Amino acid sequence: MDIRLTPYEARVIGCLIEKQRTTPEHYPLSLNALTNACNQKSSRDPVLELDEATVQDTIDSLSKKHYVMEKSGFGSRVTKYQHRFSNSEFSPLKFSEQELAIVCVLLLRGPQTPGELRTHTERMCKFQDIHEVESTLDQLSQRDDGPFVTKLPREPGKREIRFAHLFGGEIAMQDAAAPARSESDRPGTDPERMERLEQMVSQLHDEVTNLKARLDRISPDQDPGDMP
Repeated sequence: MDIRLTPYEARVIGCLIEKQRTTPEHYPLSLNALTNACNQKSSRDPVLELDEATVQDTIDSLSKKHYVMEKSGFGSRVTKYQHRFSNSEFSPLKFSEQELAIVCVLLLRGPQTPGELRTHTERMCKFQDIHEVESTLDQLSQRDDGPFVTKLPREPGKREIRFAHLFGGEIAMQDAAAPARSESDRPGTDPERMERLEQMVSQLHDEVTNLKARLDRISPDQDPGDMP
């Protein structure tokens, strides 16, 4: 099944699935509620700052693809939205409870290890152990109408393999093909920052040396507070 979502579309679909599963009493979502869900500081990677106009444009795009529809209650003045991305009468895409939870977390959080997926899907489903997570990932990667997830190359120094969703097409695969970063590319170790730190250390060393020299010149009877 050829499904291609932009990063913003993936965020909107992921939020709608998440809220449907975790807070059904507040689902479907208004534009304001959906925008807040997209911009959550927790359970999101990357953290976004979308305005309502951008979210509305994304909803309109998803509506044209038949992945989102309006669903407002009788007499409601606020337009609300629900997904029909999967597991609905409008979609041929069907997932088990565990498959849907994994897909949702990958849409919202990006690549995850099986251990992370087990933890982050707790509000939507239950896995008996890590092997059940791995089995579900295998199913998602081997389905006849898929694949829907892929295994990423092992990161240097990491023991666990990460998995990513494939609904972004090339966007998801860029992460899989990205070369390992060198030490100079990693956050906190860029050359300019190291140079600044070295200058600070050198300055502190000079100040300590000067202070020791002044202390050595003080006579035994002289009060350090009287130093010139």
